[in-house]
Order: sequence, then C-alpha cells, then structure tokens
Amino acid sequence: MADQSVVILAAGFGTRMKSQTAKVLHRAGGLSLIEHVVRTALTVAPPSNVVAVIGHQAESVASTLAPFGVRTALQSNPQGTGHALRCAREQAPRTGLLTVLYGDVPFLSRATVERLIAQQSESDAAATVLTAMLDDPAAYGRIVRGQNGGVEAIVEYKAASEAQRKINEINSGIYCFRADLLWKHIDEITTNNPAGEYYLTDMVEIFRRHGYRVDGQIMADTRELLGINTRVELAAIDSLFRERKNRQLMLDGATLERPDTICADVDVTIGQDTIVESGVRLLGATTIGANCRIGAGSIIANSTVADGVVIAPYSVIEDTAIGAEARIGPFARLRMKNQVGAHVHIGNFVELKNTRIADGAKANHLAYLGDSNIGAKTNIGAGTITCNYDGKLKHPTTIGTGVFVGSNSTLVAPVTLEDDSYVGAASIITENVPAGALAIGRARQVNKAGWGAKKKKSS
Repeated sequence: MADQSVVILAAGFGTRMKSQTAKVLHRAGGLSLIEHVVRTALTVAPPSNVVAVIGHQAESVASTLAPFGVRTALQSNPQGTGHALRCAREQAPRTGLLTVLYGDVPFLSRATVERLIAQQSESDAAATVLTAMLDDPAAYGRIVRGQNGGVEAIVEYKAASEAQRKINEINSGIYCFRADLLWKHIDEITTNNPAGEYYLTDMVEIFRRHGYRVDGQIMADTRELLGINTRVELAAIDSLFRERKNRQLMLDGATLERPDTICADVDVTIGQDTIVESGVRLLGATTIGANCRIGAGSIIANSTVADGVVIAPYSVIEDTAIGAEARIGPFARLRMKNQVGAHVHIGNFVELKNTRIADGAKANHLAYLGDSNIGAKTNIGAGTITCNYDGKLKHPTTIGTGVFVGSNSTLVAPVTLEDDSYVGAASIITENVPAGALAIGRARQVNKAGWGAKKKKSS
C-alpha cells in the first residue's frame, strides 16, 4: 500500500455553537472533537504525515494537538474547503495517498477510513470520495454517477436540478486522493460560485477534465458522518460515544446496571465480572480491575482501581491508585495523587489528598488526611485531621506502621508518628511521637460541682 498521509480541516469558527471556545475543542465521549479525529488519523498514518489545518483559536487548538506530535498549518483567512487544503501544501507529503478528514466529524471509525484508503490504493482513480445513502438527503450535495459507476459530479443542493435532488447518495466531504495529482491540480479550483469560496468538490470536475476517474464508496453506518455544528448535535454525538463504549464494556465482561445512566469515557477499561451500578461516571484514563463493584452515583476520574475493590455509592475519586480488595466509601473523596494500598478501608466522609496509605490501614469515618504518608495496618480514628497548611506552605504528616490514632485527633504538620505509637482521643499533636509511645495532647478534665445551677441563677 502506498504511503499514507492525512489532512484534517479544523479551522472553522463554529458560530452556530454560540461559544467562546473553538468548535473542535468542545468535548464528546471524554475527548475534544479534534482529538477523536486525530486518533483516527494516527491509525492510518504516522504523526509526521498528519496535518491539521487550524485557524480560529489556533494557539489553543495547537496546544491540544501537541501531545500527538502531528503537524499544523494555519488558515488565517478561511475561504472554503479547497483553500483550507491548499494551506496544508507545505506540510503534507506530495506522494502516496492523502485522506481528507474534518475536525468536527468525530464519530468516523478507523474501519471506515481503512476501507476508503484500501479502495483507492487498489484502483487507478485520482480520488475516492466517501458517500452515504440517506432516506432524506436534505441539503447535502448529491453524488452524480456515470454509467460506469464512477463519480461524474458532486452537485450542491442549491445548484441541483429537480432530478438531481431526488438522488439519495450524498457527499460526505471525506476523500482519499492520489497526492501527486491533488497537488498538481488543486490550484485549478476557482471561486466561481455564489459564496465566492474555493470548494474541494470542484476537484471531481477538474480530475475528469484531465481524463482521470473519481470513484465513490458508500459508507456502512451513516451515523459516522454526523458533523457537529450546534450544542444539540454535540449532545447527540456524545450519546453515541457513550452508547458504543458501554456496549463494548459489557461485551468485554462487565455488568452495567442501567447502562443508559452510566457515563464512560472512550479510554476507560473495566475488567471481567465487575459490576457498575447506576449513575456512575468513569472519566479520562480510568482503569477498573476485575470483580469490583462501583457504587451508584460514584465519579472516578483518571484513576486505577485494582481487582476486587468495592467502591460504595457516591464516592468521588480522581488521580488515585487503589490496591486490591480495598473498600472505599460511601461518600468518600480521594483527590490528587493518592496511593491506596491493598485491603485498605476508607470510609464515609473521609477525604484523602496527595496521601499514601499502605496495605491494611483504615480510616473509616469523618477524617481529612492531606499530604500524608501512612503505614500499614494503622488505624485512623473518626474525626482525625492532618493540619497540613500553615497559611503559606503545605507540610507532610508521616504515620508509621501499626499506629493507632484516637478519634477527633488533630495532627499539626510537619509531624511524625513512629511505628506502633498511640494517640489519645481528642489530642492535638504538635510534636513527633516516638515508637511505641502514647501521646496525649489535651487538658486534664475538671468537673466543677454546682456550676450549672450558679449559671442559671446569675442569668
């Protein structure tokens, strides 16, 4: 197969989105629209052969694309699709096959693009255009085929005759070109149309004028052609991504209770025999192991959950790694760079932030543990907090192995509780606690007899 390159047209304003954000940066299925398209492009071409033509909010779009290593070309003054493709001329390869995609058509599959390229690579046509059969083709451009089955013309709806408007085969705008012929003839596109723009569809007539054939390939699933112009269409395509993802997760062996209520981003993975209850959101690059249970209403983002973990309902977890057989929640919050060991218990209304808690440790109720390193089999009593912020800087708390911290304790960082030490309930700990020691940081209780009666008499 010939060398592959891809040009993604992504410079439009997207005025119908009514947004301060460039259209291709709006998100569906957990990624921006342009990221979906770039990922598809990278399945058929190396990053150096993928060029995104950008324009509106070019700096933001380029920043989003930077991690992919693809090239960018600037269309500073949009004048149509033909003009946009010209803007990629200095960046795109001049030989092999060149496929044109669109930054606002994110649902197009790898399989469809590969079939388009395969047909073009096996023919001597100058180009192959991806088409679709629609019961109601509306205002799409119509594909006019000749007796030999080739594409003779692409006629825009406004310029189509009544007979042409009855054609159900429409133009997707997605092409696979012979790159050498495309760049040789692209400057022959003119602005001889009511909009005064350079239309890429004119390449069909240009190629035929030079004696080349243009083929068409009818796509199997017309949903892949859906372009995004409004928030309504954005919501619709997001639903398609979620539906497709949930179906794949179930086919791979996960149980999704009420899948219509479960939101899983495209990069989420779930192991076999895991049960996901209703209303769960699994976001970003989240990986859930096998034989887990994710409770209703929980939100997990960019986290790794090992096998056998139970996350009780309404827990919020982000940027966290959770070890095997751990128990989390309900109503727990784990945020920012936590490492939770195997068989750990994090209970209701416990918050972790930037904390490592080793195997078998427990914090079952009403605690805040921030910037902490907690050893194995340590017990953190209800109401315990680490005071990690002094108003200017964050400080660490280190708690050793087998430590028992009594309920309602306050640990003022920086402070260390060494192995097998104890902290009496309701203590305020400001100094390090040696191994095996009991620390009590509270005033001695004093009972004043008759004090209540005196108070009532004085009032």
